[in-house]
Amino acid sequence: MTGERGGSVMRLRGLVRKEFLQIVRDPSSIAIAFLMPIFLLVLFGYGVSLDADHVPLAVVAEAPSQDSADFTASLQGSHYFKPRILASMSEAELALREGEVDGIIRLRPDFSRRMRQADGAPIQVVVDGVDANTARLVMGYVEGAWGSWLAAKAAGNGQSLTTPVDLQPRIWFNSELRSRNYLVPGLVAIIMTLIGALLTALVMAREWERGTMEALMVTPVSMTEVLLGKLFAYFVLGTGGMLLTVGLSVWLFEVPLRGSFWVLWACSSLFLLAALGMGLTISTLARSQFVAGQVAIIATFLPAFLLSGFIFDIGSMPAPVQVVTHLIVARYFVTIVQTLFLAGDVWPVILPNAAALAVMAAIFLTITWRKSRKRLD
Repeated sequence: MTGERGGSVMRLRGLVRKEFLQIVRDPSSIAIAFLMPIFLLVLFGYGVSLDADHVPLAVVAEAPSQDSADFTASLQGSHYFKPRILASMSEAELALREGEVDGIIRLRPDFSRRMRQADGAPIQVVVDGVDANTARLVMGYVEGAWGSWLAAKAAGNGQSLTTPVDLQPRIWFNSELRSRNYLVPGLVAIIMTLIGALLTALVMAREWERGTMEALMVTPVSMTEVLLGKLFAYFVLGTGGMLLTVGLSVWLFEVPLRGSFWVLWACSSLFLLAALGMGLTISTLARSQFVAGQVAIIATFLPAFLLSGFIFDIGSMPAPVQVVTHLIVARYFVTIVQTLFLAGDVWPVILPNAAALAVMAAIFLTITWRKSRKRLD
């Protein structure tokens, strides 16, 4: 019995060594594990932003005055806006139609006179509503700029600005309102999905295509040992990709990691096991690299990208789609990493999602083990 167990350990060690040699000799595996994370982080960290910054606005002062000049100067001093002063509404509307500006601020001829009346001076704001999200942001920024300018002008005159409600906003967890702080942690889930599911599915399918799997079947190794060897090797590879992603997120993009790194590592391990289980399941059903790659992208990467809460808020989705998101493994991990990075160790959020990851990992690994048999059919 001891000799049989020792032989199993030796075979498993040999299989793990074989997998690592195969990874080293395969440039695509290294690229997906280490170059792809860097590319995605740079793309989303620098190239993709949900913030409205330096928004081009047309400012039309139909009767220029000191008040209109002061308000325009306050817009020019804000990094949210890039104002463009135009002489008439017709010019501004033309610029809006041609996409040169995203909105128009119109100051009517009686702007200065009504500023000194009890009811105040209304301003007209016209916003390009093609992109509803940007339109809402621009409207909010303009209202904020208008309120700040009124308060500053009142303070300059030794007065206080009287409003029905004194709104004092307090922003938790992401006080800088940087979308990068929200997007970059979610990339950990996307990258680990690529490493765990896509890479594993392709590697297993490649072994079927090249005939190396048939060669393994004539050896004393069992399919359980083959699966364990692949799980261990690609678990280590996925952990390396996770460490690279977290390191770049914290040091390069300055995203705060307020929670415990070890909690993050433990939850990442659960998610990686689930992703590896998905990849191995796909490879047992599709023994062609092309088919395995297509299925992995459609069944794992796209749902992780669209339905995990990485970019789109799950609470804003239709109720049937929200139900479907409970089947997406990345949903639970995105919630965990965003909580750990921005809020800290919030256990009522972490524990239920970690339990869901453990259940998902057990389901996919069990399916893989039951479907994998030492036979060619």
